[in-house]
Amino acid sequence: MLTLYYAPGTCALAAHLALAHSGADYTLVRLDFSRDEQRSPAYLQVNPKGRVPALATDRGVLTETPALLHYIAQSFPQARLAPLDDAFAMAQVHEFNSYLCATVHVAHAHGRRGYRWVDADDAHSLAAMKKKLPQAVGDAFALIEEQLLRGPWVLGEQLTVCDYYLFTISKWLEGDAVDVSRLPRVLEHRARMLAEPLVQRVLEAERGPAT
Repeated sequence: MLTLYYAPGTCALAAHLALAHSGADYTLVRLDFSRDEQRSPAYLQVNPKGRVPALATDRGVLTETPALLHYIAQSFPQARLAPLDDAFAMAQVHEFNSYLCATVHVAHAHGRRGYRWVDADDAHSLAAMKKKLPQAVGDAFALIEEQLLRGPWVLGEQLTVCDYYLFTISKWLEGDAVDVSRLPRVLEHRARMLAEPLVQRVLEAERGPAT
């Protein structure tokens, strides 16, 4: 049995979608960020980083979305969520997911969690980061739009864990005040994902209490 620790509206959605797609036997533990449950002593025993997602397995806890997505894809190969038998294509999966994690998500975080990089009372620097947010995230997504989204799905014709991760991050675009008119292919990808019954089920599960 796997246990996914998550909070609604976070990048944990990508792993949740991959678990649902894979047919894995898993349970959910929902954290309430408004009550700082991610920093509670109990959760810090699970994930000392104090963030989500975290995935408890029979061999220990995994953190960081790219790692969780790789683990799920490799643990449930019948779901065909990654090209496990193609070293180059698999590297492209990691390349794309690493870009989302290390560049796109970090750019997004500068607008809401600037205190990670400057003093919390440095109002000028915090304001400057928020002002830069639409351009920083928009430019990152422009690269995805123009060069990295290769077909109906990220890698072309086959849906992979990359698509669940891209969908998750793309849901934040409007909140980051990005000019989405520049991103028709990204928006079409998001719409296609939203049309999937599995995606709707997972989104509904995240709106309600964890089971």
